[in-house]
Parts: sequence; structure tokens; C-alpha cells
Amino acid sequence: MSLPPLISADSHIAEHEECFADIDPKFREQRPREIYDEQQGALLHIPGIEIKVPMGIVCTAGRPPEKFKEPVPWSALHPAGHDPKARLAVQDEEGVLAEVLYPSLGMVMCNLPDPDYKKACFDAYNRWLQGFCEPDPNRLVGVGMAAVRTVEEGLDELVALKEAGFRGVMLPGDPVVEDYDHACYDPFWERCIDLGLPVSFHILTGKSDITQQFRGPAIVQQIVTIRGVQNLMMMFVLSGVFERHPDLRVVCVESDAGWVPHFSFRMDHAFDRHRHWMEIGKLTRKPSDYMRENVYTTFQDDYSVKAVIDQLNPERVMWATDFPHSDGTYPYSRDVAASVTEGMTDTQRNAILHGNAAALYGLEI
Repeated sequence: MSLPPLISADSHIAEHEECFADIDPKFREQRPREIYDEQQGALLHIPGIEIKVPMGIVCTAGRPPEKFKEPVPWSALHPAGHDPKARLAVQDEEGVLAEVLYPSLGMVMCNLPDPDYKKACFDAYNRWLQGFCEPDPNRLVGVGMAAVRTVEEGLDELVALKEAGFRGVMLPGDPVVEDYDHACYDPFWERCIDLGLPVSFHILTGKSDITQQFRGPAIVQQIVTIRGVQNLMMMFVLSGVFERHPDLRVVCVESDAGWVPHFSFRMDHAFDRHRHWMEIGKLTRKPSDYMRENVYTTFQDDYSVKAVIDQLNPERVMWATDFPHSDGTYPYSRDVAASVTEGMTDTQRNAILHGNAAALYGLEI
């Protein structure tokens, strides 16, 4: 099987304390700090939510799954998580042409209760990420974070992200103002369209993603993480956000893709049977039409994708390495890419492994 040049539509930074060094001086004493614990290894402490994130579990690249839980010192974490030169070397090693870059700790920070502190952390990270991507912005493709304390301020944040060279915007799963289907966000979505900034919702960025109740052993939590972005997409579709903004492009990041056909069916079923008596936004098409046109999904090793590829829009599915996370494909990315696209047509495979991400983010590669 011949593979096209690979583009990862979802890879990550493994933040160090330095990522937040340039924080608003008002929050300098509250900035995230590196600490070390004999039992847990390298930890990044986030004041405000009093979370100490074990970085050995966040940045697992180069270690087998049975060793993920072992304490790891900061010096043993894979340098490509925060060093652009090392990251470009990993891309060369794996035959990956470019990566779309998301935060790791930033996902947790989306749930900071103080919106001012959250914005300060986001802004500091964005400034650091701009420098990280600077050596080769076509291979190190930054997605900036916007706190959107108010919609008006969010409009300015989008302009700043565009001017910084970022190719997309990542939003918290839970907004500060109203909810994302409220009409007050209409100018925000139009600004995203005008600036050519796709909107990303990553798993684990909403309160329900972290606090949701589940039945069974703790490992179940690893499986239910995509529910948050699914709920967001139902809201966007059924509230008429995509009806009002047909050119808006939203990316469900690290959410897999094999679920999309059945998910679309359930929305169509509800629309056909229950729209006459239940609240719904103004829709002129079936929900599945909006899902097919406006929503992108990313996946790493979801083997169900090739089983349902003819029921998906192959122009809205993007493969990813998730480097350097525990669900990532390193150091077997090319083998995984070949396996998950086995049986697809060349057109489908090329789109999923390369073309869709290149087109969405305007990559000249």
C-alpha cells in the first residue's frame, strides 16, 4: 500500500513551566509550576483548581503502556513534547510531514473557574506556542486558545490569533457567556469564517468530560471521553448554528470517527419523528446534512472508520498521531496509518491522511 505524505490533525505540546513564564504579572505567583514527587514523578501544578498533573502519563512517547504509571522525572520526558527541534526530528523519523498542535495542560485549564486567570494562562501559552511554531509554521501548525470572557473580547482574541500565525482556534467545552448556540455568538462564528479559523473542541475540555458519572471500573472513563464533543455537535446542529453559519467548520478533536454514521441517524430519527412537538432550531435540511458538511473528526487507530467509510464524508475525516500522548501512535505511525485505511480507495486514503488537513488549515505542503 502506498501512503501519501502524512499530516497529523491532532498532536500535542507537553507543557513545562516555561510555557507560562510570560503570564500577566498579576498572576505571576499563580502560574503553573513544575514539581517533583517521589511517588508520582514529574508533576505540573495548576493553582486555581489545585490539580497536579502527572506528566509521565501525559507525555508517554517512547515508553510501553505497562510503564505509563511509573514515576518519571522531568529530564526523562520525551523532549519533542516542548522542543521544536526535537519535534521536527520526530516528524522526520516517522515520515510525518506536519502536525496540528494542541495543548495538553491547556485542556485541563479550560475548566479553571476564574475566567481572568484562565485567559492569562491561555495568553501566556499562546505566546509561547507562537515561538515554538516559528522554526517551520507549515510543519508545526499552531492552534491557539481563546478564553472568550465576553463575545466582544472573543472577537479581538480571534484577530490576535490570526495575526500570531495560528491556523485555528480551540475553545473550552463550557463557555463563560450563555451557551455556544445562543445568538450572541453569531458575530463570533462569522469572525471565525472571515478569518479562516476552524473552531476546535477537544475532548476533556468541558466540566462534564471530567466529572461525569459512569458505571463500572475506572477504565470506563477512558472510553466515555468523546461524549462531551458529541453533545456539543448535537447542540450546534439541532439549534441551527450551522443553518445560520453554513461556512462554519468545527473540528471534534481526538473523538474518533466511526460513531458518526449512527450518531447522524439518531439526529435524523429525532428530527423526523419529534420535531413537530419538541423544541428545535430552524433547520431547512436533515441534521445529518449539517454533520456531513460542517463537522470534522480526528482519529488515530479507530479501526471502525474503514468499516463505515462509505457512510462518512471522507472529506471531513482526518487522521492523527496524538503525539506524545498515551493514545498516540508513535513510533508506529506509518504502520497504523496503513492499517486503519486498508481497503479504502486511494482518494479516500489520501484525503484522510493528508488532503483534508492540508485544505482545512491552508498548508502549503
